[in-house]
This record gives sequence, C-alpha cells and structure tokens, in this order.
Amino acid sequence: MYVGRDLAGLTMEPKQNWEEKELGYFHTSLSQAAPYLNAEGVTLLREINKEIERRGGLEEKEASWTSGTHTVTD
Repeated sequence: MYVGRDLAGLTMEPKQNWEEKELGYFHTSLSQAAPYLNAEGVTLLREINKEIERRGGLEEKEASWTSGTHTVTD
C-alpha cells in the first residue's frame, strides 16, 4: 500500500524531486486509468515515464526466474 504525498502536492514539485515509490505508484495508477485520462493526465503520465526512464527504470520488487524478492545472505 502506498503511504506518501498525494498527487495534488506532488504536481507542484519537479519530477526530479519525486521519490521512487511515488513515481512507481502514480505510474501504475495513471497507466490503469489511461483510457479515461484527459490531456493533462496523459501529459502527467508521459512526464512520469520520462523521469523513470531518466533514472534508469524502477527497482524490481517482484520475484522472477533470475531474482528473488530480497537478498539472501549465506
């Protein structure tokens, strides 16, 4: 569950200052609502995507065939 700043507060802040969890949460939320977004919402989603790309992507939080969900130490 996301606990953090709401979108109203974040829109006044440059995307470079957003935390990774904020980018990830609003990217997912806006992507799911994409068919219903107006031009402003689509622009916001595009800016979020550009910032995620600029940072090199988001940290993978899900397990895959090649990595688990946490580091295992021996």
